[in-house]
Amino acid sequence: MRVADLIKKKGSTVTALPTTATLAELLEVLDDQKIGAVVVLDGEAVAGIVSERDVVHHLRGGAGSGAALSELMTTSVQTCTMDDDLTHLATTMTQGRFRHLPVVEDGRLLGIISIGDVVKARLDALEAERDHLESYLRQ
Repeated sequence: MRVADLIKKKGSTVTALPTTATLAELLEVLDDQKIGAVVVLDGEAVAGIVSERDVVHHLRGGAGSGAALSELMTTSVQTCTMDDDLTHLATTMTQGRFRHLPVVEDGRLLGIISIGDVVKARLDALEAERDHLESYLRQ
């Protein structure tokens, strides 16, 4: 299965904030939308990603909630494309110990996938395969 197949099923909505947004604004968005990460944009370009882990690290360092996202975001963002294979991305995400991958093509943010999305897609595929095999055996 490719990223494009997953985005087609789950949708391409991405929660993003500008680099100038504050930690307090980020916390509000994370809580309101029940999500674990937000893509940080500089104009339309992906400038970073900020996750719950980044927030914990930042707060543990003694910084306040008025800090700009540019101070706590991860700037070396791994991205994927619509053509990437989900099995390969699962390995990449597991080895890199991150849970969110923005989908970017030609500099445009097209979506985001999480490790949960990848696991769900794999489980759905396995269930469909099982159903197919059971159907075959009943014939």
